[in-house]
Amino acid sequence: MDFEVKVTDLAGRIGRFNVKGTWLETPLYLPVVHPINQVIPPSELYRIGFKAVITNAYITYRRYGEAGKELGIHRIIEYEGVVMTDSGGYQVLEYGDVMVPPKVMAEYQRDIGSDIAVILDTPTGYRTKRKRAEETVRLTIEAARESLEVIKGGGPLWVGPIQGGDHLDLVEYSAREMSRYPFDLFAIGSPVEIMNNYDFRTLVDIVMTAKANLPYGSPVHLFGAGHPLTMALAVAMGCDMFDSASYILFAREGRYMTPYGVRRFEELDYLPCPCPVCSKGKEYLAELPEEDKVKSLALHNLYVLKYEMDGIKLAIKEGRLWEYVLMKSRSHPALHKAVLHLFTKREYLDKLEEETPMFKDRAIFLFDRLDVNRPEVRRHRARLGHLKFGNRRAVFMIPEENEAPIFLKIRRNMEKFLSKDVSFFIPSKFFGPIPLEVHDVFPLSQNNASEMEEIVDEVAESYRNVLKRFEEVVIIFEKGREEDARALARLASSLKIKVELIGPTKVLKAIDQV
Repeated sequence: MDFEVKVTDLAGRIGRFNVKGTWLETPLYLPVVHPINQVIPPSELYRIGFKAVITNAYITYRRYGEAGKELGIHRIIEYEGVVMTDSGGYQVLEYGDVMVPPKVMAEYQRDIGSDIAVILDTPTGYRTKRKRAEETVRLTIEAARESLEVIKGGGPLWVGPIQGGDHLDLVEYSAREMSRYPFDLFAIGSPVEIMNNYDFRTLVDIVMTAKANLPYGSPVHLFGAGHPLTMALAVAMGCDMFDSASYILFAREGRYMTPYGVRRFEELDYLPCPCPVCSKGKEYLAELPEEDKVKSLALHNLYVLKYEMDGIKLAIKEGRLWEYVLMKSRSHPALHKAVLHLFTKREYLDKLEEETPMFKDRAIFLFDRLDVNRPEVRRHRARLGHLKFGNRRAVFMIPEENEAPIFLKIRRNMEKFLSKDVSFFIPSKFFGPIPLEVHDVFPLSQNNASEMEEIVDEVAESYRNVLKRFEEVVIIFEKGREEDARALARLASSLKIKVELIGPTKVLKAIDQV
């Protein structure tokens, strides 16, 4: 299968792939459709905008048997879009076994006309003991081996599940082993219980471990992920597809999705959503018969999930996925902890930086010390280490703002400075020293930054690496930036470098002297 990646940001990507003549765009959410009991008709899902759904091949097998092959899965669920089938792994997790050989389950999915099919895996589950976790990985790999003849025979696109749970070495092993087989897509298993327990930090470790050991050119599906809070985080780590029955399960419990969490419907004074369901008003919905109320809530939840997918895509397209994930993270402390884990661990940051574009069409936003870690900022500090400065003197200009008159005058006189044995820098508490020659290169000028009170350790180290190459430092600062100038002077003095501070009344004269 050809997976065309069109836009990336962090490890998130907008891509597309062809399924029997239909192009699907990722990130993609597939609503779970029960093959027999359907609250929302699949035809209505298609009308809303869900061009792919997932249903259960094992339940279909038990209900229809051989007749299912004649009917076909599209006719059984009455859906014209792309149908992905799960082979019964969830039933294995619930009941221990389904008593159907993996090869038989693979053949059945092929014969009922599945567009995307999952081999019969054995999910690991949450907080599973080591011995059982090892067994689930082994059984899933054996299922791949037993299904290999069917997979090679074509038909649907085939999905290779990754197991191991929170045993990260097993996740790594599972991903590497499954990559040896000719799967078109891969899926990370067993996240439902992890997410239900709000253990999002563990989810980060599992996804990042799996992604590091899977081929880049294949879409990655995250089973059972249908919560608007976690989707942006999962996409940022490189997950391309999701499925969940959360929209109907939540509705049956009277739970109302919002982009920033789930609420009890009866506790809401207002419905903060303009979807066709909510526009009728809470009183109207509250008075509906229970069956109709559940359907209405399920429809609303679907609109929220579609809104979330579109919002994530827009964030990727605009190069703002970092900001979007951080905005979502403030919705729950457990999610915030997971995002901090992803955005501070060096190994993970390196992976996110690999797929973040070098240049973007829009300015990036910088708010606080965590933004010191975002890929575009880290990238500049890494480049500083490779630049050569042959001059004896460094001049740092701390303007009130980038368009300050003194700053503009210095830029106009840049050649004069450079011809006088001077390297010129604009200091930043996010980027560190910015050489004047590259000040216009993205994102050094293309950013909107708030103020940080201090220079954090990562940035201070960049300053030291640059300052130690000079014998003398001149710091020119404008009114109101005295403390910033003193902080920079302290850094230089700690390296035994001669420091001269020039205040606002001497700036113009200093320019002529230099």
